[in-house]
Amino acid sequence: MSARSAARRLVTAPAGRRSKWLILGAWLIMAVALGPLAGKLGDVEDTGANAFLPRGAESAQVNTELEKFRGEDEIIPAVAVYTRGSARTTAADAAKARADRADFAAHAAPGEQPSGPLPAEDGRALMLVVPLATGGDTDITDTLKELRTVAAANAPPGLDVRVGGPAGSLTDNVEVFDDLDVTLMLATGSVVAVLLLITYRSPLLWLLPLLSVGFAAVLTQVATYLLARYAELPVDPQSAGILMVLVFGVGTDYALLLIARYREELHGIEDRHVAMRIALRRSGPAVLASAGTIAAGLACLAFADINSSRSLGLVGAVGVVCAFLAMVTVLPALLVCTGRWVFWPFVPRHATQPRRARAVWSRIGTLIAGRPRWSWLLSIGVTALLALSAAGVDLGLTEEQKFQDKPESVVAQERISAHYPPGASDPATLVVPTRDRAEAAAAARDVPGVASVRPEDRTDDGRLSTLAVTLTHAPDSEAAKDTVEALRSAVGSKALVGGTTAEELDTRQAAGRDLRTVIPIVLGVVLLVLVWLLRSLVAPLMLLATVVLSFFGALGASNLLFEHVLGFAGVDWTIPLMGFVFLVALGIDYNIFLMTRVREEVATGGRHAKGVLAGLTTTGGVITSAGVVLAATFAVFAAMPLVMMAQLGVLVGLGVLLDTFLVRTVLVPSLALDLGRVLWWPSTLARTADATDGGPGTRGAEPADAIRPRATQHR
Repeated sequence: MSARSAARRLVTAPAGRRSKWLILGAWLIMAVALGPLAGKLGDVEDTGANAFLPRGAESAQVNTELEKFRGEDEIIPAVAVYTRGSARTTAADAAKARADRADFAAHAAPGEQPSGPLPAEDGRALMLVVPLATGGDTDITDTLKELRTVAAANAPPGLDVRVGGPAGSLTDNVEVFDDLDVTLMLATGSVVAVLLLITYRSPLLWLLPLLSVGFAAVLTQVATYLLARYAELPVDPQSAGILMVLVFGVGTDYALLLIARYREELHGIEDRHVAMRIALRRSGPAVLASAGTIAAGLACLAFADINSSRSLGLVGAVGVVCAFLAMVTVLPALLVCTGRWVFWPFVPRHATQPRRARAVWSRIGTLIAGRPRWSWLLSIGVTALLALSAAGVDLGLTEEQKFQDKPESVVAQERISAHYPPGASDPATLVVPTRDRAEAAAAARDVPGVASVRPEDRTDDGRLSTLAVTLTHAPDSEAAKDTVEALRSAVGSKALVGGTTAEELDTRQAAGRDLRTVIPIVLGVVLLVLVWLLRSLVAPLMLLATVVLSFFGALGASNLLFEHVLGFAGVDWTIPLMGFVFLVALGIDYNIFLMTRVREEVATGGRHAKGVLAGLTTTGGVITSAGVVLAATFAVFAAMPLVMMAQLGVLVGLGVLLDTFLVRTVLVPSLALDLGRVLWWPSTLARTADATDGGPGTRGAEPADAIRPRATQHR
């Protein structure tokens, strides 16, 4: 048996009369045996200080160096602030703060004690700082919740107590992801189920894609857990949450494509096993190329500096591969096992024509074929108009702006900024050789924007020391970032500067570097996949250009929504890169579905224009359904409390819809018609496709409603 023959038999194994049962049995055994590992994904998620920072950044180096001071534990301060609105605090308030300090001491890091209560100069606030330990068996989230419970108890009437600081910010960010996997899975599953019911209008068929995606989700979580534990795959709560949405969206897309092709073949072939084998052979390359493109595109985020972007890319690539494996094995086996009746009440009968749901796509094809050049010029004009708004994107969010609802840590910071030097609750941290400590402290005090400098800890061997530098501006302000840059210049190589402000600054700078590094790599990888799939250079370049244009159109449209509808103050620094990678990978997905079918029709019929219109007609319905499903799954993020996730969901959702209804429906087919058979250069199709219907304008193209796709012809 040749290697090609063996590969073909492997691909079509789910359609075998006996092998289908073996495949389903293998998946069931896998789910039962490995299923418990899926629930352990949270055990390997990285919630440490560097999980969302750029690798190698100076602020990340500071966090690493701080481990030398306290072993594996890092100290992170929680700050309690006591206020009475515009009134001065009372003796009873001070007594409450002192009582809280005694209770807080039990939760402080070993060898540390709470400081304060420190009265504000205006007499209207009191502040306690509690050093908390992270790492080991310590759960900073549980500890902070206990502090907030203590602070809220037995307060004198009129006294408002809020607990924030860096520990509060960390806790509020982590709480966003508490039970996020389950919440997103339930929400996404419900959305997909409803859309599948609407798409198929069958009481049974929708269950099979959903069941297959469920197997894919289990495999994804198991694979991610094992790779994280034994292969150092970076996983954080953000990437783990987005992972399930990606698996549901991509898996459902593949299900829609495969079911549509299988239904086509059932009209011309009586034996459902044979029909499925042909469906797998003909749709398999497109699904494989789609999965490969998305996985490779996401994996390119491994070249990013920001750890959270790297995690999202690599974890997402694992999810796409698992979704692909499930949808080309479990789903075909289920479809063949259940037979034609699963399509009831619209059962595809042998030797009949498919339902004429394609009439609308035939009309669209006829309109495009009449004026292809005007069609693509108008499409580009609309997209470019939307893209103009992308030029006004305001990048960067303060801590307050990162949440759709204001959490307690943000309220605490507002109270602190109103009554104390804004940087008092979250000073910058300098790690400096002890011999240079005095010189570094003197240099830091001379920097404009520095309120105070005080020495803190020293390592056991005495070689390193830390300095706490209080800034005069709020930690997340632009002025504070400018002060950190000046501080780094002042201390030079003598010290490392870290802390929240330095982390924000490093993330902003890394985001710019990642854009310049990752985007060319993604475009190169996607181009290579398209060249391999279409055996052409012109078509891949054309497709890539349309998807890039679509991204900028989606970014512009999203910015209008963010600014004028949703009321976001800006766009998170990581959104342009993550949005670009997702939209290029997912946007090219639908073009792959379209153009592989177009190439198949052209290669079979030998006529370029007829093949383009047949490809549009046959894939129109399924790709539109897939686009709506994928956009709806990402729209689930819009309700998330974290602005960054809501922005990613809106951007990807809008981009997918733009690709579905404009780029793939009008722009790509009209460009393909206007370019003619040169689209396939340098493959043999550029020479063998009928020249009479491949020139600019394709005036000789047949009406789309006169085209009968090859796959539906009676056999």
